[in-house]
Amino acid sequence: MGSFSFSSIVKLSLFFLILSDSVPRIQGLPGVGINYGQIANNLPSPSRVSVLLRSLNISRVKLYDTDPVVLSAFSNSNVDFIIGLGNEYLENMTDPAKAQSWIQQRLQPHLPQTRITCILVGNEVFKGEDTKLYSYLLPAMQTVYKTLVDLGLDKQVIVTSAHSLDILANSFPPSAGSFRQDLAVYIQPILSFHSQVKSPFLINAYPYFAYKDSPNQVPLDYVLFQPNQGTTDPITNLKYDNMLYAQIDAVYSAMKAMGHTDIEVRISETGWPSKGDENEAGATVENAELYNGNLLKRIQQKQGTPGKPSVPVDVYFFALFNENLKPGPTSERNYGLYYPNGNPVYNIGIKGYLPEMDYSSASPKIKILPVCLSLLIYVIAYLIYA
Repeated sequence: MGSFSFSSIVKLSLFFLILSDSVPRIQGLPGVGINYGQIANNLPSPSRVSVLLRSLNISRVKLYDTDPVVLSAFSNSNVDFIIGLGNEYLENMTDPAKAQSWIQQRLQPHLPQTRITCILVGNEVFKGEDTKLYSYLLPAMQTVYKTLVDLGLDKQVIVTSAHSLDILANSFPPSAGSFRQDLAVYIQPILSFHSQVKSPFLINAYPYFAYKDSPNQVPLDYVLFQPNQGTTDPITNLKYDNMLYAQIDAVYSAMKAMGHTDIEVRISETGWPSKGDENEAGATVENAELYNGNLLKRIQQKQGTPGKPSVPVDVYFFALFNENLKPGPTSERNYGLYYPNGNPVYNIGIKGYLPEMDYSSASPKIKILPVCLSLLIYVIAYLIYA
């Protein structure tokens, strides 16, 4: 015991305190979701990430796969997961036997200890040029849903997909939003599916792209939620002071044009890069801080769009960490709120805790140690060193 210093005991007890159910909820990100991408070789272990997200009070996470290490690290937590079924699986998922096998191998082993509430079938399928995937998407969604029904899981796990805003032919004014005509044959029945199973329509919306492509035409304050003159929809007379809300309402209008007013639009990805190449206008730390910080404030106010003022905007920020192995321009590797070492990339008024040590080998039960254990350690330390 002589080599185990009092300071070591204090640090250990503080760590147990953080992992206990009585961990103080510091200012964090309640009410929002986060995209947990892993295209990197320097990220902290999932068990450490679970502590970070707990300290941030984040209870919704979107994965792009079904990483069993991640899902196990969050067992017995209060985090709701969206898991991803990649585009490469879509053709197989049209086969009921293969869909059932996927769910039984990738989903069921983690239930109910890990709260998986949604399967994201495909991601931005209509953004690619593989038109075969276009025709596979809906059958895959239907088969996955039917399998969940057969397994008695459809009440706890919903089925949806995520789409790029490229699916819109027109987005301004918002009331004139419409889907691309060449995609109508695919989107119409997908909307009917959402209406039938009561699942949301997800979009990946990035006002940053609009600004980057036309920095001289798109006002920076308008895309960053900064004070600005805004713009008025000439048809509805509704005023918009930011582009993201206009994009959301454009999707609502596009769905209404196809006869659907009963489907909720949610943002499965949005964010702003903190660094970019010379030709990537606006990709700076300052702008990323303004975009994400200002959007966070509006979410915490439970604000809706001008077209849907009573429906709070639902957002999953992109992304938790910078991912150093993502291909493409520099911006792609710099969307994270955090560096892999746990330091924030910029200050949006939140604080988190990423433990220094890797406790990935600890069993889930140890992560829920009660605060009394911390107090016991203090008492023992006092008796030894008093």
